Amino acid sequence: MNTPHVVVVMGVAGTGKTTIGPLLAERLGVPYAEGDDFHPPANIAKMSAGTPLDDGDRWPWLDAIGAWAHSRAGLGGVVSSSALKRSYRDRLRASGPGVIFVHLTGDRSLIEERMAERKGHFMPTALLDSQFATLQPLQADEAGIAVDVAGTPEEIADRACEALAAYDRGRAEAS
Repeated sequence: MNTPHVVVVMGVAGTGKTTIGPLLAERLGVPYAEGDDFHPPANIAKMSAGTPLDDGDRWPWLDAIGAWAHSRAGLGGVVSSSALKRSYRDRLRASGPGVIFVHLTGDRSLIEERMAERKGHFMPTALLDSQFATLQPLQADEAGIAVDVAGTPEEIADRACEALAAYDRGRAEAS
C-alpha cells in the first residue's frame, strides 16, 4: 500500500475487532484506536445492562470515530467499530473519506463461543442476536473486504493484510 489507509475493522461483537485491529495496525505500521473508547458512558451503561443501542445512541459515537479517521487521512490508522449498518458506514465515510472496511465474518457459534470466553467486556452474549439482526454486510460499491475469523489472531491478521494488498492491486489495475 503506497498511501497508508485508514482501516475500520468492523463486525458483530465477538469477531475479534479488538484483537485483530492492533495486529493489523502493527503489520501496516500505523496507530490503532479502540472503537469502544469512543463510546460515551451512557452507551456503555446501556449495553452493560443488556439493552441494545439505538441509532440516536450511535451517531455521536460514529461521529467521534469518523473525526479520528479524518485526522489520520494520508497518515493511516486502524480503528475498530461494529459499523453494522450501511448508514453507519456511510456516516463514517462522510467524516473520514477514503476509509476502507475490513469486515470480520464468521460462523455464529464460533463467535458466540469466543464472546463467552471474554473477561471484563461490557457487551453480553445475549446481545449477539441483535447484532446479527442489525448486520448489513458490505455492499459491492463499498470500499472494503471480508475476512473470515476462523483460525488464530495472527492468521486472521495475515489474511486481512493479504486481502488489503489484493484490494489495492485491483484498484490500481482498474485505474
